[in-house]
Amino acid sequence: MEYFLQQLINGLTLGSIFGLIAIGYTMVYGIIGMINFAHGDIFMVGGFIALMSFLILGIAGITWVPLALAIVLVIAMVFTSIYGWTVERVAYRPLRGSFRLAPLISALGMSIFLQNYVQLLQGARSKPLPPVIQGGFVLMESPTGFTVTISYVQIMIIVMTVVLMAAFTTLIQKTSLGRQQRACEQDKVMASLVGVNVDRTISATFVMGAALAAVAGTMYLVRYGVIDFFEGFVVGIKAFTAAVLGGIGSLPGAMLGGLLLGLIEAFWSGYFSVEYKDVAAFGILVLVLIFRPSGLLGKPEIEKV
Repeated sequence: MEYFLQQLINGLTLGSIFGLIAIGYTMVYGIIGMINFAHGDIFMVGGFIALMSFLILGIAGITWVPLALAIVLVIAMVFTSIYGWTVERVAYRPLRGSFRLAPLISALGMSIFLQNYVQLLQGARSKPLPPVIQGGFVLMESPTGFTVTISYVQIMIIVMTVVLMAAFTTLIQKTSLGRQQRACEQDKVMASLVGVNVDRTISATFVMGAALAAVAGTMYLVRYGVIDFFEGFVVGIKAFTAAVLGGIGSLPGAMLGGLLLGLIEAFWSGYFSVEYKDVAAFGILVLVLIFRPSGLLGKPEIEKV
């Protein structure tokens, strides 16, 4: 029971990170109907920006952890959002009226560019970060000596994910920008006819997704203490899998898919072979797509005629 509870905590932490990235995929798909395959590398860029920010703050003597973490999050979100905006302007906007395969190829090109760009600037080696937040709570201790713990970092990741999910849900449902995004999702031409600036709305969606990816990149760096230029591809593919698993186009589905994927990886690694955790995750995805192609919370697409 104790081991199960520990893996549950680990899975929820990892799933929260997947979910934050998956929201970016599902927001872009919901509005323009295309997958931003450079989004995983935006997550990686956010992690590197956070790493450099921590180092600069350390040199500047800002060592109080809450203040340093808040500053790093703001810096990472701002600069990563600029990358997200650039991806939309370079890889998507010029090709929006082209055939559907063109933006997909362009996004893959941006993904490769970002990987090599970071590799040239930062080097090919993994970049470590010393533990920023240490300590936690002991929840349970078994007679055999195994202790169930939840660290302060894990609590922070889970709480921040819940807060951000609630904030973005409110933004989409209650604000003017959210109404414009929903209008663009339904029909971009009609949205433009009633006064919605479609280009600005799509750019804002990319910026919002990149900001969430920056938070995920910062949390990933603080949690695991390492980042490298290839991390975005691996984590990005898993986050995309989470978005499809939950139902691409659905914000609650993206978070649900992220949590499920994190739990699958954690429990498979804990009870079976860690080398095959990816096989288990993608195997579950295949089963879901066979029996529910629209995902767990997704709605079947209705073809307009």
